[in-house]
Amino acid sequence: MTARVVWISLTPVKATRLRLVDEAELGEAGVRGDRRFYVVEERGLLVNDKHIGALQLVDSEYDDTTGRLSLRFPDGVEVGADVELGDEIETKFHGMPRRARVVLGPFATALSEYTGRPLRIVEPGLPAPDRGRSGAVTLLATSSLARLADELGVEMVDGRRFRMNLGIDGLDPHGEDAWHGRRVRVGEALVVPQGNVGRCAVTTQSPDTGRPDLDTLRALAAYRSDVETTEPLPFGVHAAVVEPGLVRIGDPVEVVA
Repeated sequence: MTARVVWISLTPVKATRLRLVDEAELGEAGVRGDRRFYVVEERGLLVNDKHIGALQLVDSEYDDTTGRLSLRFPDGVEVGADVELGDEIETKFHGMPRRARVVLGPFATALSEYTGRPLRIVEPGLPAPDRGRSGAVTLLATSSLARLADELGVEMVDGRRFRMNLGIDGLDPHGEDAWHGRRVRVGEALVVPQGNVGRCAVTTQSPDTGRPDLDTLRALAAYRSDVETTEPLPFGVHAAVVEPGLVRIGDPVEVVA
């Protein structure tokens, strides 16, 4: 069976609801349109779904042709404006310093009212995947989800919990682990997986409610604790993009070297 891309997901504002798209451009810095912005609190510290699970219920949309960003909240309230950048500030992105510019407009007020915490959106100038260019794109076999569901004793596990860019059909469970260091053709792009994606409490949260409802971490610890891995509780891989290109739903995925 030929491995193929079965989902492509991204989100313009890190931690907000994933958007499923039919195609995406993979570049060396990341997936075009993915995690262009992120959310910080008053001191500039990154805020993600571990801190505020309800961010997963906010739809973000960015049009890079017009430069317009919009946020739509669960109660139907929507705010939007052309992106205007303010002062550059020092932020902490997973503990590492990163300069970014504050996004002006209605977004800070709307997010702060929604969460009850003072928040604002910033733009670093490049996509902001967690692992930088070595994690420009993330990949997960759908059979890995099925294997995890077996361990948990549930019918299925929603792939959105893991916030991966590409879902791949046609692999054995965790077959993507064997791609570490190899060249993998995905549509028009060529990627080289650099390591495993270690998992955190975000994966226990329902993508529809933002609340913990499935003990994914316990299950991963039960059957993946003895796996040779680059990060603990591995599930899926992160990859560098060595040849940028377009990826579409249905594109073949194959190891070429």
